[in-house]
Amino acid sequence: METITRFGVSISQSLLDSFDKLSAKKGYLNRSEALRDLIRDHLVEREWDENRDVVGTITLVYDHDVRELGEVLAHLQHRHHRLIRSTVHIHLDEHHCLEVLVVIGKSGVVRKVADLLIGTKGVKHGKLVMTTTGKALT
Repeated sequence: METITRFGVSISQSLLDSFDKLSAKKGYLNRSEALRDLIRDHLVEREWDENRDVVGTITLVYDHDVRELGEVLAHLQHRHHRLIRSTVHIHLDEHHCLEVLVVIGKSGVVRKVADLLIGTKGVKHGKLVMTTTGKALT
């Protein structure tokens, strides 16, 4: 098990108060856990710039009545089948669908495929959320 190091931080009272409120709202039991998660989050984001392996989700909301949209999205997904590990398709109402794709790959490729899918005509909203594979985190 790794050793724990204690260190001091100088911070304005107003910033600390805001941090404490946010930490409490998110359910952290103490500042240390909240600070550790913030640091990990920043380190994970740096991985994306270094073109390391990432995992993520691509979420799409689209109108299935748009001509040939389903076929176009399916074609794009098949073209990148090595990246896409799983999908969930939900009918939101008579016209709208939610599709969530679980992806694993190099960050640059994940971004490129997400942009292709999100930018497809008929997609009303899309979002890419990436995170780490966990291999580099301690």
